[in-house]
Amino acid sequence: MRTALTELLGVEHPLVGFNRSPAVVAAVTNAGGYGVLAASMYTPAELDAQLHWIEEQVQGRPYGVDLLVPEKFAVGDPDQLVASLRAQIPDEHRAFVDALLEEYGVPADAHDPREDTSDEIAAAINPAGAEALLDVAFSHRISMVANALGPPPADLVERAHAAGIVVASLVGARKHAERQLAAGVDVLVAQGTEAGGHTGTVATTVLTPEVVEIADGRPVLAAGGIATGDQMAAALALGAAGVWCGSVWLGSHEDITPLPVKEKFLAAGSSDTLRSRTITGKPARQLRSAWHDAWDRPDAPAPLPLPLQPMLIGRVWDRVHDAAAAGNPGAIALDTYFIGQVVGGFRELRGAGDITRDMVDGCRARLRALGELASS
Repeated sequence: MRTALTELLGVEHPLVGFNRSPAVVAAVTNAGGYGVLAASMYTPAELDAQLHWIEEQVQGRPYGVDLLVPEKFAVGDPDQLVASLRAQIPDEHRAFVDALLEEYGVPADAHDPREDTSDEIAAAINPAGAEALLDVAFSHRISMVANALGPPPADLVERAHAAGIVVASLVGARKHAERQLAAGVDVLVAQGTEAGGHTGTVATTVLTPEVVEIADGRPVLAAGGIATGDQMAAALALGAAGVWCGSVWLGSHEDITPLPVKEKFLAAGSSDTLRSRTITGKPARQLRSAWHDAWDRPDAPAPLPLPLQPMLIGRVWDRVHDAAAAGNPGAIALDTYFIGQVVGGFRELRGAGDITRDMVDGCRARLRALGELASS
């Protein structure tokens, strides 16, 4: 299938696979799609190592990175960023999460704090932090950089274009797309509310044609609610030049999400997700768990803004994941991760390359059927 996206990126299939796991990125790319690594999940040194590994696996095939560059975020002293941000976290919030873990019987943290990078990663979710990650990314063979949570900084666009790198941006509303176009992006990702992670409130089938209408020839990718070939074909029918998929890879063997969470995915229905600020401080779709029920209680504090909320719970989630992996029932009840409404279609764990090929084959079959229908 040749579209404006495949021509722009030089790939076989108009399918972008976004994930924090380098093995997923490599598998999607090697199957003819376009893998994109969630770079904001890493420190600069970690990102450098991950990109080296990806490049060894894909052997020159194109791939990209995605960054979180929020417009609004808590600020601290640049010279003591982590300490100054942590000082803004109220004692009320610390007490709440401590009591919650005690209530659910999650063991105390035995982790060596000298090995912890969660605060550093969270504190760097800002334009300055993104620039440090870009320094690393631009030293590698990436061909696209995508950004979310707001228009890309002007220097990001200029720097990428000077290096011949495509700039993509995720949008959740027509007005967001207009601002991204004004910023000079090359690809728009119309992410509907069905999607996992940070998302708005407009459905993919409504949002995609709205964005296509104003894109002025730029490729538009549909995102949210796309995990099968039929859904991919539907996106192309809406005028998209391809699809951007994230949640589907959480059902892959290569994805690094802990197994207890994946088992919860396999048991979930499409109505078992919700948009919540309790992980990042911004509305993000995730699997509903006892964690969200606790934050909905009348005595619960309001979630903090980015990056304070992820700094509050960074080590908390490590404790929950570790305890859940050990079979702790309270931790399993609390455990969750970002995922979209397509979770209801998960039946078994599969290889990311197989998922890619199955989606493409299913899309072709559906398009042929529609062609026959149109000619009948």
